[in-house]
Amino acid sequence: MKILQLCNKPPYPPVDGGTIAMNSITQGLLAEKCTVKVLSVCSDKHPVKKDLLSEEYLEKTQFESVYVDLDVKLFDASISLLTGESYNVKRYESHEFARKLASILKEEEFDIVHVESIFLTPYLPLIRKYSKAKVVLRAHNVEHLIWKRITKCTKNVFKRWYLKRLALSLRMYELEHVGKYDGIACITQTDADYFLANGCRKPIVSIPFGIIAPDSMDTVDDEPNSLFHIGSMDWVPNLEAVNWFLEEVWHKVYAELPQARLYLAGRKMPESLLKADYPNVSVVGEVPDAMYFIESKKINIVPLLSGSGIRVKIIEAMSVGKTVISTSIGAEGIDYTDGKNILIANTPDEFVKQIKRCLEDDEFCSQIGRNAYDLVANHYNNDLLTKKLIAFYSKLIEKDKEI
Repeated sequence: MKILQLCNKPPYPPVDGGTIAMNSITQGLLAEKCTVKVLSVCSDKHPVKKDLLSEEYLEKTQFESVYVDLDVKLFDASISLLTGESYNVKRYESHEFARKLASILKEEEFDIVHVESIFLTPYLPLIRKYSKAKVVLRAHNVEHLIWKRITKCTKNVFKRWYLKRLALSLRMYELEHVGKYDGIACITQTDADYFLANGCRKPIVSIPFGIIAPDSMDTVDDEPNSLFHIGSMDWVPNLEAVNWFLEEVWHKVYAELPQARLYLAGRKMPESLLKADYPNVSVVGEVPDAMYFIESKKINIVPLLSGSGIRVKIIEAMSVGKTVISTSIGAEGIDYTDGKNILIANTPDEFVKQIKRCLEDDEFCSQIGRNAYDLVANHYNNDLLTKKLIAFYSKLIEKDKEI
């Protein structure tokens, strides 16, 4: 099977949840002997790091990228606001990217064009024009729900009004255009159910993020009494979550558990956090080896108040047997059992209670981590999930032949 994978940012190296999810699909398809070509948008925020692209990756994926200026422009944003267009999507429209895509489609035939995120939907008519391939949307999130949830947590009146308009225009665009694809591969069943409930009648499947879990949990020794959060801090829900945890939760944790230490890691750490002074909080910023960082700490804190899709960093932490304490929103999309393989906390007092129990009962904490490891090994195996995706592709292709 020959697949063109269109990415809204460079999927390699996999440095955040989105790129990890995209790269897991690339690697899974290659492992199943599919032919994969990757064409990606790159930008100032997400540039191509040529020095980190291996010759093997370039050869296997025929990787190409096109620079698109995704910086927010006040004039363009204002026009979109007045016309009701989704500025979140509009920013991705590029003549250069369209030319490159058309050139590839004219030169090669594909069985599937796999589109990562709703943001590349403006290129769907061009794909239809130059290709007979089935076009599949990989829905990492229900995008407008992220902005809707962020709006609810925003205190500034003007900013809340603007974000509400952004969420509304994105909702209209998203629900109108998902039905124009031949199939939708959602990253969670929750998202799939949402699209179905809102009128999508195209074939839709839930295929979560996949990972190759280690054979055992024999990893590096973790630091006693350590908590950690890791995630890209240029993603608004992560920044919102960390600020809330520091302001509303951490002083209560420290008062009851002065031995506890919190580590904050992630790309694009803002100056406000780098200069912040909270007791027993270490802001480490971007780490050279994310998995080593995760393995070296004890408890993963995920205090998300907004977002959609699945939290890749939770799956990664679980894959090495870490105990995760998360809000319901943070754990959304994961097939978890609260109290067995994850701990759910939605209020400051609930976070304190769960953290205290884990730090005071090491066997309980370790058992949650062991159960988390089993969950990932059995339900988030990338090989099995890739086979499910290929079966979905094949069904779409065969359905067309039957007609």
